[in-house]
Amino acid sequence: MAIIGIDLGTTNSLAAVWRNGKSELIPNAAGEALTPSVVSVDEDGGVLVGRAARDRLISHPERTAARFKRFMGTAKTYTLGSRTFTPEDLSSLVLRSLREDAEAYLGEPVEEAVVSVPAYFAEAQRSATKRAAALAGLKVERLVNEPSAAAVAGHIGQGGEDKVCLVFDLGGGTLDVSLVERFGNVVSVTAVSGDNRLGGADFDLAVARGFCEDCGLDFDSLSPRRRELLIRQAERCKMALTNQERVILSIDDGTVSAALTLSNEWLIRKCGALFRRMTAPVQRVFLDGGVSPQELDDLVMVGGSSHMPAVRRYIARTLHKEPVKDSRPDTAVALGAGICAGMKARAADLRELVLTDVCPFTLGVARYNESEQGRDLMSPIIERNSVLPTSKMGIYYTVRDGQDKVDVRVFQGENRYCEDNTLLGQLQLPVPPARRGEQSIRIRFTYDINGLLEVEAVNETGRAERLVLQNGDMTAQEAERRLKELARLKLHPREQEECRAMVARGERLYAVTVGSLREQVAELLDWYQKVLSTQEALKIAKATRRLDRFFDRAEAYLGDAALPPPEPEDEEADL
Repeated sequence: MAIIGIDLGTTNSLAAVWRNGKSELIPNAAGEALTPSVVSVDEDGGVLVGRAARDRLISHPERTAARFKRFMGTAKTYTLGSRTFTPEDLSSLVLRSLREDAEAYLGEPVEEAVVSVPAYFAEAQRSATKRAAALAGLKVERLVNEPSAAAVAGHIGQGGEDKVCLVFDLGGGTLDVSLVERFGNVVSVTAVSGDNRLGGADFDLAVARGFCEDCGLDFDSLSPRRRELLIRQAERCKMALTNQERVILSIDDGTVSAALTLSNEWLIRKCGALFRRMTAPVQRVFLDGGVSPQELDDLVMVGGSSHMPAVRRYIARTLHKEPVKDSRPDTAVALGAGICAGMKARAADLRELVLTDVCPFTLGVARYNESEQGRDLMSPIIERNSVLPTSKMGIYYTVRDGQDKVDVRVFQGENRYCEDNTLLGQLQLPVPPARRGEQSIRIRFTYDINGLLEVEAVNETGRAERLVLQNGDMTAQEAERRLKELARLKLHPREQEECRAMVARGERLYAVTVGSLREQVAELLDWYQKVLSTQEALKIAKATRRLDRFFDRAEAYLGDAALPPPEPEDEEADL
């Protein structure tokens, strides 16, 4: 049975499969790669998905739903005819359609998939995506962030060159911005940011409202049918401006009649607020990633809305960097998801490829607020943009005399106060009664790339409590298997065999060297210990490689006194 990759998009969805050494797009029943993410219920109660449903947006708006991806993980419902759907229900119908098309194309059952999601999707949205897949009859263990999928597709397509890239992914409903480092066989996402309420649909609405404003119409007073008709016209004009200098937007349904000539300059003027909203995620990702725009090798723009010349010009001007020309905006995410599906299936030609991702939101626990009782503070344990998988620990102390238990509440979010973040779960741990601050507990978070979070709390007597949080419908056996795989992460990198061997090698070199070379060995060992204390696998791997090279040169120098002593590799000093 094949494993497929799926790009579940706001506007369109696609599927791909890894076979014959490449990621291959899967056509739908109409022979097209793009399936509109639209669902409609006809008068007989039948469900239509894709292009047939999209054609009913204007004729039957009350029976048709689109852009529901933006509300995944919320309580919003859609009433189509006599039936009521959640966003997960509607997404499952799209996923089911993609699965059936894949089975027809591949000639075999498809029961498992890797699905892409916006990098800035929170836990509730990721869980909703997995529930939608389960409803569609698909097992989804792995969700891949959309920019990560686009990055791995670019890595395969460009021969694996070592580069630092910014992936700007503007789709129909969401914006994701990611910094990606590609070196050797590793594609490493180092920072992500985004806006889950900014996409092509917002530009369509802004164009429609701008048209009404210039033509003296009240957009909000139009009937649902007229509004949808105008938004569809606005979308067509927006897309036409990709290749034309000017287009005419007109509407005439017998009651309302108006026309206006649009240009990219007009679009920029009317959508100014949307362009300004793009800037914040771009600035944040550079700040979090510790990289300046001048260090970028490539600007990769993906997502259907990145076709817009106004968007491309705006981002190129902001970063002083022209986007690469062959980034395949519409299909890059799906092709990357297909590659990830091949990795999941352990395809022989992908075994050496490594994709690391990051935690998009900070995970932490509630900490007692001395100055504002009742408003607990967020205490981060895994910071946003930590490389996954990861395991981090925090130490906390009792706050009252005689305290005999500690409530551990787990939150996700970036706000200072817990009440403004999302509660994920909680556990309670007994502690021996003592004076305030005399008893401590250690709280360890272990988080994997598939969204499995293990929370362990241990008191000073060794009593432990554990909480496992997971998105989707993972069985207890699957969760336990993953936790065993993650157990190695709980071992501090200083204790891992490769790192211990590197430190031992350095200590041997220190013992047999003198003078400046001995000082260099000592300085690098101190630096290496600091890198190990970060417990970040990517930094440690790069530091280990640097140290290994230096020690090779030092040992060669010791074997040939005519050689100059080696110098540290300054270009990698800021790992």
